[in-house]
Amino acid sequence: MSCSGCSRREFLKDAVGCSLATVLPLSAFTFLTPEQARAAVTNTKVRWAFLVDTMACVGCGMCVKACKNENEIPYDAPVTRTWVERYVVTKDGAVHADSPMGARDGFTSAVIHEGDEAHQEEVDPDDIAKAFFVPKLCNQCDNPACVQVCPVGATYQTDDGVVLIDREWCIGCGYCVMACPYGVRFFHPVTKTADKCNFCYHRITKGLQPACVQSCAFGARRLANLRDPEDPVTKTILTERVAVLKDEYGTKPHVFYLGLDESVR
Repeated sequence: MSCSGCSRREFLKDAVGCSLATVLPLSAFTFLTPEQARAAVTNTKVRWAFLVDTMACVGCGMCVKACKNENEIPYDAPVTRTWVERYVVTKDGAVHADSPMGARDGFTSAVIHEGDEAHQEEVDPDDIAKAFFVPKLCNQCDNPACVQVCPVGATYQTDDGVVLIDREWCIGCGYCVMACPYGVRFFHPVTKTADKCNFCYHRITKGLQPACVQSCAFGARRLANLRDPEDPVTKTILTERVAVLKDEYGTKPHVFYLGLDESVR
């Protein structure tokens, strides 16, 4: 095959001839015992982590706005590095969940958009058993599947645990997007490369808070330095009942949740 005139990205994309062998299904979360929470701190490298308090989140969407503006994600594009899901559980046990535009504008309607705009439903308030909001973002896993499947090394993990993407190396093959069990990766509509949350790495390495943390008026999002046992967020992770999403995949996620309901998926 002649490569005359073809870009490096095109050549590498054509040269990669493998595909993912499995499809990762949806799954529930896992509560961590105090011993497991301590292991998450003591058995890892120097690294950052995140704590989300679902009991404090009000679904206002300010975190999503701040993230889009800070990280140059087109404001009206239906993709975002972080998002908030609304869960409505009815008395019959049915679970309804949606996240219109990633909750960029909050939840201004009682109508639930499940899956797509064509599937809309308004739940009778008298039938609601409970309702709550769950922020989601990249879990900066200790054993990230996305790093393992990238054929060109464009996705890599830093010494402090954050998974980054080198846009110059990314060939847009999509393997990392498919491999992530948390659905946090997407193709940037402008650069046409893989994209995701990186805890605002350009900010936290300068002593600043991530944009979403800074914008949250309710303290629902907090950054932790697991190296520092005196870090108040680390202390919360060690002493409170925290949970992680989809622990059975073995990725060792480092986004910890307070008050996570059993219906979250």
